[in-house]
This record gives sequence, C-alpha cells and structure tokens, in this order.
Amino acid sequence: MFLSAFHIAKLYICDQIVKMSKKVLPYKESELGKKEQVKQMFDNISGSYDGLNRVISFGTDVKWRKRIVAFLKEEHPQNILDIATGTGDLAIALAQTGAKKIVGLDLSPGMLEVGKVKVSKKNLQDTIEMVVGDSENLPFDDNTFDAVTVAFGVRNFENLEKGLDEIRRVLKPGGHLLVLETSVPTKTPVKQGYRIYTKYIMPTIGKIFSKDRSAYQYLSESASVFPHGKAFNNILDKIGFIGIENKPQTLGVATIYVATK
Repeated sequence: MFLSAFHIAKLYICDQIVKMSKKVLPYKESELGKKEQVKQMFDNISGSYDGLNRVISFGTDVKWRKRIVAFLKEEHPQNILDIATGTGDLAIALAQTGAKKIVGLDLSPGMLEVGKVKVSKKNLQDTIEMVVGDSENLPFDDNTFDAVTVAFGVRNFENLEKGLDEIRRVLKPGGHLLVLETSVPTKTPVKQGYRIYTKYIMPTIGKIFSKDRSAYQYLSESASVFPHGKAFNNILDKIGFIGIENKPQTLGVATIYVATK
C-alpha cells in the first residue's frame, strides 16, 4: 500500500522532531549540562583546533567564511558580533568589511586566548575585542549590532531558540544574521560518502591529533542531528526573522543562512 503525500510529510516532520529532541553531548558520562561540557571540550582542543579544522574540511571552511565576508562588505556594517568565535577566524576575516568594531564572543577562554594571539599578530586589537560570553544571555543592549555572525556554533547552543532570540534582540532593525553551519547532503553518492567520512574518518583524525578523544565524535554526531536547510529556516521564521535564505555550500556539506531582523 502506497503512502499518501500527507503521510510522507508527516513522517518527515516526526523524524525531524526526533532528531531535534535528541541531545548530543561531548561527554556522555559527565553530569555537567551541555553548555558546560561544550566549554570544557573547546578548552581541551583549543591548541589543535585550527590545524585540525583545515585538515578535516580540506580548507573549504576558509572559502565559506570568505562568502560571509563578501556578503557583509556590501552592507557596510559598523558593528559586528561574531558569536562562538572560537579562535577568531571569522572575526579576523570580518575586518575586511571595514567595520569599526567587531566583538568575538565565546564560552571557551582557551579558544579565546588562541584568538587573542592571532588578533594581535594581525594588529587588529583596536578593531576586534575577544570576550567570554554566553550566546543565550548576551551581555549587550537591545539593537546594538548591524550584523551578527555564527560559524559552526549554533548547533552547540544548549537552547537553540533562546540563543537565536538573543541574537535577534541585539541586532538593530534591518540588521543581518549570517549563520555558517554543517548540513547533511541529500544526493547520492555524496550523502553516503559524507556519512562514512563524518562517522568514521573525521573522529579518527580527531583522536589521533587531539588530546580529547570525545570532541570530534561529538562534532560529528551534533552535525548529523542539527535541523538544517528548511527545518532551520522554519526556526528562524518562528523567532521573527524575515528575508530568510539558505545557501548550500560544497555539495551540501555546509549551509550559509541569511536572515534579517
């Protein structure tokens, strides 16, 4: 018996709900909450994070960040907030937009310390400020920033909708949110190859070159359950963003989302 289009759609929605409700944690035996575990994980891998990122993504993450910069260059933002800035790769790249002030915010002091060194080497310390902060409780007034960016960070939010709502709060009316996040390809054979790479090869590389054996397993698992594509568009719409677009990158292994307050 064939399923109707309605039942197929219903099954798809249920599958997305199950995936979204599945809480993936870096350290499954830990009693800490997700936020604390993510902080601990990134502190642990901060020294090797940049090098491993280049290897694991084959350098394509650099190209994806350049596309975010190219978009914002045309908007001429004066104040930018880069959430989950990590070691500051995107914050540093965003200096090319001509923004007067860029704030890089992250939970992990370890990652930020690496980022501060990179900012200093680029002589950008007067433009870029690196601060410890919680994406779900941003220490900024309403309507502060012309643009907010998040690269590979929203899937680490403990409460995704709360974090996105905070972003909308600190954005100025008409300001842009740009999110770069991993996604799961849908076309054969890329889908199958991606699954093998992220489930087996990526965690193995992480285990070999990082002292934290759980970190890259978590990064792989969290990417597989994140509500990407239209599912994430729908969440942005629910929060109140407008002009929402998703732009798949490199055969769908990542997506850039653009939304406006």
